Amino acid sequence: MILRLVVSWAAVVAFQLFGAQLLGQLGPVVPSLLVFASLLGVIVWSAFGVVHEAEELAHRLGEPFGTLILTLAIVIIEVALISAVMLGAKGAPTLGRDTMFAVLMIVLNGVVGVGLLIGGFRHFSQRYNLKGASSYLAIIIPLTVIPLILPNFTTSTNEGTLSTAQAAMFSLFTIGLYGAFLVLQIGRHSGFFQEPVDEKDEQDADRTEAGHHPPAGGSNMVHVVLLLANILPIVILAKSLATVLDYGIARLGAPAALGGVLIAMVVFTPECIAALRAITANQMQRAINLCLGAATSTLGLTVPAVLGIGLLTGQPVILGLSAANMVVLAMTLLLSTLTFTGTRTTMLEGAVHLSVFFVFLVLIFSP
Repeated sequence: MILRLVVSWAAVVAFQLFGAQLLGQLGPVVPSLLVFASLLGVIVWSAFGVVHEAEELAHRLGEPFGTLILTLAIVIIEVALISAVMLGAKGAPTLGRDTMFAVLMIVLNGVVGVGLLIGGFRHFSQRYNLKGASSYLAIIIPLTVIPLILPNFTTSTNEGTLSTAQAAMFSLFTIGLYGAFLVLQIGRHSGFFQEPVDEKDEQDADRTEAGHHPPAGGSNMVHVVLLLANILPIVILAKSLATVLDYGIARLGAPAALGGVLIAMVVFTPECIAALRAITANQMQRAINLCLGAATSTLGLTVPAVLGIGLLTGQPVILGLSAANMVVLAMTLLLSTLTFTGTRTTMLEGAVHLSVFFVFLVLIFSP
């Protein structure tokens, strides 16, 4: 653990001091592939540290608190990254939209698809708390449709943008709805987001609780600090990784949207790893809390942040998706609703979600 933190933060310091000079010499002088491999290696290693601390907190605090801490930490830092790029470049009107859409596709189709295939193969079918999954979807649908689809059909502005009044009201609506959801999630409806138990499980849990002792190894605050200490290098180095990716994409003539997708995958690597490990361990509810929680938090925090920056700086913010992407998004929401309307999942649902994810990837290269 100590070695991981030392290496991660040493890489951060090195790129803060010499990154501009190094990245400015990409090409014949500095092989871009070597820089990319170095950054990716450090980021993935840090991701395993994040997963370790998140699992420790989940074990200590229980659901939904354990996964909620991991989700909020990653999404808040992701929002900070988007805000920094928008305030610095002032020329990225589609950055928020592309990031949100990429996260939704990666989490709801990519991770869910792979996870359900692995879970179905190892456990045949897996159960979860239907009320929790339904609660997530009830929030995700309006938080997705209103910012990413509705702007294409309003008449106050053109090209998928919102008027000043619409942007202000939609931001307040998003914050209010997401805030109400968080209050209910950690309050009176917290049982919706815990593993379902039958009568035998409840008796076993009562016996376990009677002899339960808090796990050793430091306080909860220590693990929260270690969690953040492992997350921050991932996000800080992701900006340098984005520069290398942009260079490689330009040299290869690949679509510009590919860079945003790869960065979204890197930033959410810890959460993806944690979700897949939970599914492998037959902890389906925790995986749902991670995947659907990531989608909910991304929408609930990114939309008001992006619109707020647009209002304060006067930058145009394009949120409306293209026609093809709207179809893919609608299909994703419909499939997610069908997948999580029963009490168990199988490999079939995983294969369907993964096929939609491949469609998303194809449309990046051939829109």
